[in-house]
Formats: sequence, structure tokens, C-alpha cells
Amino acid sequence: MKIKLDHVSVKFGDLYAVKDISMTIDKGEYVTILGPSGCGKTTLIKIVSGILRPTEGRVFVDGEDVTDVPIEDRDTGYVFQNIALFPHMTISDNVGYGPRVRDLDSEAVTGTSRQYLELVNMLERAGMMPNEISGGEQQKVAIARALASGSKMLMLDEPLSALDARVRMELRYEIRRLVKKLGITVLHVTHDQEEAMSVSDRMILMRNGGIAETSTPLDMYRRPETIFSAYFVGETNFLECTVVGKTKTGKTTVRLRNDTIVRVAKSKFNVGDPVVISVRPEHVYTASDGLPATVRNVVFMGTYWRIRTLSATDDYIEYNIPADDDIPELGDEVFLVFNKKATLVFARPSEGLEEAIRLE
Repeated sequence: MKIKLDHVSVKFGDLYAVKDISMTIDKGEYVTILGPSGCGKTTLIKIVSGILRPTEGRVFVDGEDVTDVPIEDRDTGYVFQNIALFPHMTISDNVGYGPRVRDLDSEAVTGTSRQYLELVNMLERAGMMPNEISGGEQQKVAIARALASGSKMLMLDEPLSALDARVRMELRYEIRRLVKKLGITVLHVTHDQEEAMSVSDRMILMRNGGIAETSTPLDMYRRPETIFSAYFVGETNFLECTVVGKTKTGKTTVRLRNDTIVRVAKSKFNVGDPVVISVRPEHVYTASDGLPATVRNVVFMGTYWRIRTLSATDDYIEYNIPADDDIPELGDEVFLVFNKKATLVFARPSEGLEEAIRLE
């Protein structure tokens, strides 16, 4: 199903939880909604599903205005953050609940239940009760129940947040495999950036009730449009500086606060413009010459070491080295250089950098 929101807002008293959102989600697209707590993510999918009616604007599904259509008539499955199975029903009966309330005969109910339990690899648990299976298995059953109702759209409201890390990782790939096989349109709310980037066709980043940016995971990570996107999606280092050189092809040179000159990615800025550069830790390296910095912390991250330094510009700059490399000692002096193609340039915010990246 194709979903379209047209200037949708939701207001609680004087507060906008969602404000003037227009967007389109194509049939079969897997879209994650990402953002800090309180930005309006869950409110947005409740509008799409029919749990909430927008204060302003309209909701369309396959071109039909469904703004006033209740959730039970929208062909929408909803999986909550807190696992919500019927505790007194078997796994099979939980999944067969939707077909049963649609008055299908018992043979069709059983067949549908078996079909979707098999899809989530839970058919062997069909006769068990919810309290007899693990949290990850319970969430698989919740997804199967949502799909067995005949839903063409699936709303996932942080469905993995209560699960262990390993189970989360396995289940997120399982969900994507399943919905792509069935051709279902998915809206998946999460605060987990890694989860969003690994399963999405497209990500929608929200802030203060509005859409800050929408893009593919790769583009939002490599080429974010705003300082906030660069900060929220992944990790990055920010340095305030001034443009001191610009060629006709857009190649840009900036001066840092300690007068170090750095070549960066092509930009639209002119000589004299105050800017902020953003460079992710994996694009920062040590060299025999560059920006002087002192090692302040070393943290083992599993597959790599994260090195935190205080640079001569009085900025903290982090970089990575492989897990099997020798690590620097605290207090060591290093020289940092940046991958110029991966060093992005943004206008320096008039409200200040800290305010521009403030979560809420």
C-alpha cells in the first residue's frame, strides 16, 4: 500500500506533537522513523495506523482519504514496544486471533496461523503458551499475529528495544526478510541508529515534531544535509573554522582556530564564510604532520580502538585504529589529518553549534 500524509499535524493542548508533515511512502517500502525521545515518532505512526486522528491535514492510503477511517478498517498491523500477546492463549491461537474475528472458518484460521508461524520459524512452538517462550520468540509471534490479520501495512513501534542485543540483531534481519517476501509496506519507529541503517530502504529523521531529513541510510550517513543529521546519525567530530580558499570547481580550504589549514570536500561556501566541518572518526588518521593533539582516552570497542584526543584548536577529536594495532598512551602527542573527500562543510549556525545539535 502507498501511504501519503498531507500537511499533517497533531496538537495536544498548546503543544504540537507532530507539525505540518507531508511525506509519501511507496508500496512495499521499508521506512524507519528515527529521532530523539519526544520528537513525535510514535505519534506519527499512530496517525498512519488510525489510532490517532490528526488535528490538521489528511491521510491517504492508495489514493483514498482514510483520515476518519478507524484502525480496524485500515488493513494495518501494529507491533508494540511492550510485547502484547494474549497470555491465556496458545501461540497458535494468538496468531489465529485476527482471522477468527474476521469470521473465517476454523480450517482457514488454523491454516493461516500455521502459515505465518512457519514464516517466522515458530511453528514448532504453536502449542505453547507465551510465558513458555523467550522474549525474542514472543515478538516473532506478535509480528506473525499482525501479519495474519491480512494487513498490507505494518507499524513497528520500537519492537526490538526490550530484547537482548544479540536477539535484536537477529530479529531485525528476520523482520526485513519477512516483509520483503510478502511485499508489505512498513513504518518502523526506532531510536537505534544501527538498527535503522541496517534494515531501511529509507530513513526519516525527526526533530521537534517535524522532519529534519529523509534519505537512504547510505546518503544520510555519508552526505547528511544538516549539522543535526550529521550529529544524530552515526558519530562525528565538529570543528569551527573559516573558508580561506575556493577553486572554480568547488574545492575548499579552511583555517582552523589554531591557524592550521585543512583541505575539505567541495562546498558552496566562499572565502571568509564562517563554517563548521564534520569528519567521522573513521576518516581521521595520524601522520607525521598535521593538527597537533594530545591523547586523553583510549577505549576498546571490540573490532577497533576509539582514541579520544584534545586538539590544539581546543576541540575533542576522536579516531579509530584496528583492534590488533598498537595503541597510544594517555598523554602522547599525535598529529591528525582528515580524509578531505569525507570532511563535510556546513554553515556555522547563528544560534551556536551546541544549540544546533541539541536533541530536544
